[in-house]
Amino acid sequence: QKSPSSFFHCLPVFCLINYVVLVSFTCVSGVLGVSPVEIEQHLEMGRKLLAAGQLAEALSHYHSAVEGDSKNYLTYYKRAAVFLAMGKSKSALPDLTRAIQLKPDFLAARIQRGNILLKQGNTQEAREDFEAVLSPWDPESREMRAECYIRLGEPRKAILDLTPAARLRTDNRAAFLKLSRLLYDLGEHHNSLSEIRECLKLDQDDKECFAHYKQVKKLSKQMDSAEDLISEQRYQEAIDKYESVMRTEPNIPFYTTKAKERICFCLVKIKEAELALDTCSEAHQRDPQNIHILRDRAEAYIQLQDYEKAVEDYQEAREFDQDNQEIREGLERAQKLLKLSRKRDYYKILGVSRSANKQEIIKAYRKLAQQWHPDNFQSETEKKEAEKKFIDIASAKEVLTDPEMRQKFDSGEDPLDPENQQGEGGRGEWPFGFNPFQGGNFHFKFHYN
Repeated sequence: QKSPSSFFHCLPVFCLINYVVLVSFTCVSGVLGVSPVEIEQHLEMGRKLLAAGQLAEALSHYHSAVEGDSKNYLTYYKRAAVFLAMGKSKSALPDLTRAIQLKPDFLAARIQRGNILLKQGNTQEAREDFEAVLSPWDPESREMRAECYIRLGEPRKAILDLTPAARLRTDNRAAFLKLSRLLYDLGEHHNSLSEIRECLKLDQDDKECFAHYKQVKKLSKQMDSAEDLISEQRYQEAIDKYESVMRTEPNIPFYTTKAKERICFCLVKIKEAELALDTCSEAHQRDPQNIHILRDRAEAYIQLQDYEKAVEDYQEAREFDQDNQEIREGLERAQKLLKLSRKRDYYKILGVSRSANKQEIIKAYRKLAQQWHPDNFQSETEKKEAEKKFIDIASAKEVLTDPEMRQKFDSGEDPLDPENQQGEGGRGEWPFGFNPFQGGNFHFKFHYN
C-alpha cells in the first residue's frame, strides 16, 4: 500500500482540477419555494463575489442556493469551495461529504475531502478517497482486474479495463496484444486489427504482435472478401472464400460458426437445398438462437417441399425475435405453402424440384401427359382416373411455365384455385376453361407443346 506522504506530490494537480471544476460546472435543479432561475442567480452572484474576494457575501448566496436545492451535489461543492477559500476546512468537510453522497463518483469532491482529511491526520479515510480517485487511471489495477475477468469467462468486461489501461502507459504492447486477442476471439476482427496495429506502432519488430497481426489481417481480409462476393451475388465464390476462413482459423468457434452460417445462406441462394440443409443444421447446433440460420434452413426446407419443417423453423425464429418483419413474412409464406400443399402441389404433380427451369418442367410434362392420356386406357374407371391425372398435369404445366403464375404459387397462392379467381368467372379444375373429356366418348390426337 502507498504511504500517506506519497500523495503530497499530487496535490498541485488536485488543486488545478479543483479550479477547473469550480469554474466550469453550472448544473442546477430547483425545488419547492425557490425557482431554478433564482437558484441560478444565487450561484452566479456567488461565483462573481468569490472571484472578487468578497467571501462572506459569496457564502451568503451559496447558502441560499443550497437551501433552494438540497439535492444538487454541485451547490454543496461550490459552498465548500468558499469555506476552503475562507480557511474553514472543518465547515467545508460536511458539504464535500454530502456532495459525495449525492454523487459517489464525483472525483473532484473526493480529492478535496482527501486533502482535508490528510491534513487532519485521518490517514486511513484520506487513503480511501485518494485510492477511489486514482484507481481509474492506474493501469496496473485495471490490468489485474482484466485478468480476473478473463479467468471468470467475462472477456467483454476485461476489454473495458484493458482499453484504457493499454493507453495509460507509454509502452504497453502487452496490453494491446492481449486486447487484440480478446477481440479476435469474440469475432471482432476489425477492432482486433486496430489494436494490434497500435502495438506495432510502438515497436514494429515486436515478434508476438507481428505474428498476431499477420493472422488477424489474413482472416479479416478473407471475411471481408466473402461478404463482398455475397453482395455481388457470386455465391459459389463466397462459399469457397468462407471455406478458406475455416482453414485459416479452425480453433476459434466464432469463425467456424459464422462461416457455416454464411455458406448455408449461399447454398440456399444457389438452390442446393440438400447441402444447405446439412450445413444449416450444423450451424444451428452451434448457434441455436441464430434467427438467420433458422430462416435459411426454413428456405432450404421449402425448396425440398417440406413445408411443415419450414413452418417449424420460422416459428422458432419468431420466438427469438417477434418484431422481425422478414421472419414474420417468411412464416406466413411457409404456412400458405403448407396449406396449399395439402390441396395441390404442382411441383409434386410433375415430379420436379422447386428450382426446376422451364425446359425441365416441359420435359416432365410431356412424359407424364403421354403416360396419362385418357386414350391409353380402356375401362371407364381407368379413363376417369386418367382424365383427373391429365387435368392436374396440364394445370401444373400451365402454372409453372408462366412466370407470373409460378411466382404466385411460390408465394403460397394457387392461381388456378376458384377462390382466387375473383371476377374471372372461375375456371374450375381444367386450366383452359373447359373440359375436353366432358361427355363420355372422345377420340383426338394430342399435340405436346
